[in-house]
Amino acid sequence: MMWKKILVPLDGSKNSFRGLDMAIYLARQCGATLTGIFVLPRTPEKAFRRLQNPEKEALKIADKIMERAKLRSAQNGIVFNKKIDFGDPAYMIVKFAKSLNYDIIVIGARGQSGIKDIFLGSVSNYVLHKSSAPVVIVK
Repeated sequence: MMWKKILVPLDGSKNSFRGLDMAIYLARQCGATLTGIFVLPRTPEKAFRRLQNPEKEALKIADKIMERAKLRSAQNGIVFNKKIDFGDPAYMIVKFAKSLNYDIIVIGARGQSGIKDIFLGSVSNYVLHKSSAPVVIVK
């Protein structure tokens, strides 16, 4: 199967970068481009009152992670586009993949959110069950 657009959710965890490595491998086989998506959870309204620009630091961290992924992709000859968004990570990944008709999603089994499910992380589990695109989960 020839994929042209591969979506890779990233959160900075080792598993998400293992997913990136698999996506790079697949992209090299197919001549595909990668899009990395980093979804920051929304900060509750009360936090906005206490902290000034609470998402500013999180955005800086997300951008550094995406730049690291872009560099790793470029070193392997792969075009990498980045997308940073806000919301529920699982929902936003599926929504973004569907809206731009990605051919496949390559995601790490567990990320930064902690262990909520026994074998899969809650985000990868949601994406696996809700995405209309094929999903590869990398452990």
